[in-house]
Amino acid sequence: MSRTAVVTSRAPGAIGAYSQAVKAGDTVYLSGQIALDPQTMTLVSADPKTQIERVFANLAEVAAAAGGSFAEITKLNVYLTDLAHFALVNEVMESMFESPYPARAAVGVATLPTIDLIDTSCLYVRAPIDEVDAGKVEKGLPAYISLDAFPGVQYPAVVTRVAPYVLDLEKQARTVDVEVEFRDIEEAGRLLVGYSADVEIILEAHEDTLRIPTEALLEGRRVLLYRDGVLAERKVEAGLENWESTEVLSGLEEGDRIVLTVDRDGVGAGASVAPEEPPATDG
Repeated sequence: MSRTAVVTSRAPGAIGAYSQAVKAGDTVYLSGQIALDPQTMTLVSADPKTQIERVFANLAEVAAAAGGSFAEITKLNVYLTDLAHFALVNEVMESMFESPYPARAAVGVATLPTIDLIDTSCLYVRAPIDEVDAGKVEKGLPAYISLDAFPGVQYPAVVTRVAPYVLDLEKQARTVDVEVEFRDIEEAGRLLVGYSADVEIILEAHEDTLRIPTEALLEGRRVLLYRDGVLAERKVEAGLENWESTEVLSGLEEGDRIVLTVDRDGVGAGASVAPEEPPATDG
């Protein structure tokens, strides 16, 4: 029996070693569909119903390209990553099929090829923190999420869970998992499961304080202060700090100039130096 591949640009192209459909004699076998836009080959929406509608719309286009329609479909298999969406499948099918409806099997699966049905309200970031810091973190604390895919952007978040156990992995520090959710998932835009992320948890915040880059601190809470062409060590009293900034309670005043590149050759107390101006930028 001869076989003929069915191809249409009105449905997502095959993303592997298969055809959109194959016609063998008088029977057409349709490959499974996921909720991709045929033009962009990206997920149409995070909304489950919209995804289900797109899946059936894609199937309809392939069926039409094969010279058929939903009225001629005999059997369907539906795979759902969340069986709670089963009612939505019925709702969409009732709007697109006519009685007698095709035979059907609905199966719950852990994942689908390439893209799952994802409810964005369930997206969160899990991050390990050192067990030494775990006692300071509690549910409800404010946080910020940074995504490698969107450099320079911080998303407001909140701590929703602190694991009740310590992970002790070989050759790694003992850590506690913390889960953080976006405060405004819509503002965060289109997110993908698996993005690399950093989490900053706010334990305490002070407004209108003097702060310096943490990288400028030497051992013993000292900085290199520039005065009249010479560097001098100055001890400071530090307050709140993180990997980026450190609050200065005393030892420096606004307007003081300090060294940031403390690991540079020849930089140290007593060295004669000339300040470097930041490079000019266009515009």
